Amino acid sequence: MTQDIYDPTYVASLFDRCSARYRNWSAVSSFGFIWLWRKQCVARLQGQQQIGRISDGTVGPAATKIPQVVDLMAGTGEVWPHVLTAFPRARITAIDISARMHKEAVARLHGTRADKITHLQANALETDLPENSADMLVATFGLKTFNADQQTILAAQIARILRPGGSFCLIEASDPKGWLLRPLYRAYLDGVLPLLERLFLKGAQDFAMIGTYTRNFGDCSHMRDALQAAGLNVTFKRHFFGCATSVAGTKPVAPQGPAA
Repeated sequence: MTQDIYDPTYVASLFDRCSARYRNWSAVSSFGFIWLWRKQCVARLQGQQQIGRISDGTVGPAATKIPQVVDLMAGTGEVWPHVLTAFPRARITAIDISARMHKEAVARLHGTRADKITHLQANALETDLPENSADMLVATFGLKTFNADQQTILAAQIARILRPGGSFCLIEASDPKGWLLRPLYRAYLDGVLPLLERLFLKGAQDFAMIGTYTRNFGDCSHMRDALQAAGLNVTFKRHFFGCATSVAGTKPVAPQGPAA
């Protein structure tokens, strides 16, 4: 492949093409695990939100009555129901580089959810969201489209956007090296999934890129290191033998100086 698969223009075009099929195809092709992993990601976010309130051994009050949540690489909004179940009063700022993904997401909004979500079509690496503006930040299955250098930039953006005491969780499909059944997993991603896509999606080969992206991505360990280097507290977790990995943590609260 001669194209740079990490170029933002390529990534936007890739997801524009598969946006209409993304929800159903990703759910079916992952055997439902993608739904479970999103739920687990928000559960980790919820736990880190509690940790972020601890200062000097005591749990402080919630920072805001209406939590401000940023959803990076938001896609068509599959994580929103989980976020709004865990944080019913939350307001979500959803960011995605794909114009068609945004259209698909907007089409899904209904009832009271419509006024809880703001959409921004933007590159997550270049977003101009205000510094210290988010109480929480979540990203589900967009990390693999960033190379190592881009992940470092993204980590700095996360550290900038989160308020002190804010929490985050990011989850991504990964390459479970060391797992006994990894050869079958790789055969599915690299061979079976592209074949099914060609057969059932009119010869499309967009979802087949998952195999390439996950192989190159490895797991969330580089993102963990980048987030730590950006000054955030981070923990790393494997899901289902490492088929997905996540990083979660908080932005430290600066210690208060001595009273004047």
